[in-house]
Amino acid sequence: MDMALDTAGFARCPFRLSPAALGEVCELFAAMGSVQPGMRIDPRPLREMAALVPVQSAAATRLGVDARPVRALLFDKHDGANWSLGWHQDRTIEVAAQVRVAGFGPFTRKQGRLHVAPPVGIIERMLTVRVHVDAVDDDNGPLIVAPGSHRLGYIAEASIASVVDRCGETACVADTGDVWFYATPILHRSGRAIAGRRRRVLQVDYAHDPLPGGLAWAADA
Repeated sequence: MDMALDTAGFARCPFRLSPAALGEVCELFAAMGSVQPGMRIDPRPLREMAALVPVQSAAATRLGVDARPVRALLFDKHDGANWSLGWHQDRTIEVAAQVRVAGFGPFTRKQGRLHVAPPVGIIERMLTVRVHVDAVDDDNGPLIVAPGSHRLGYIAEASIASVVDRCGETACVADTGDVWFYATPILHRSGRAIAGRRRRVLQVDYAHDPLPGGLAWAADA
């Protein structure tokens, strides 16, 4: 898995969550509204979730023993909340307070949670994990990635099309309980799910390193 992550920027984990573990993950979605496509949640309680123990262990093996969840999102595509996203990179992190540090900015609030765009080196030392509550095939809004694009730093919007042409694209299909790991800066997109389908995903960003200059991950506050 590490070689695939280093080379392509994504890999399916060798383990799959059990039905009991998935049940615990499903409980996180209870707070979402029926027309809410995504929700940002406090990542701190995820450290204690029994369902995510194997994920935490794998993340620590990859990043270091202090690896922990620093941002978490719930995505729920269904007939009442369906959407597509064009090619992009995840470029922000969730922090505890606004502190001026060279190379970090701008600060923004997303669903009331404070974020900042860091230097690309911070993003490159993170790991993104997606836990699939529902099976995802080509018709159910899979994540589509550009293999190897995680090694190109921040990619200018005008260059995205040429990068995708060069790298190609791969759809990350999944069975119920599958877990995928991604290099956080990988270029990715997703399409709409077809009518009558549902696609629930818990996405968690893991990090190991502290932030510089007085900045702190929101998860460490």
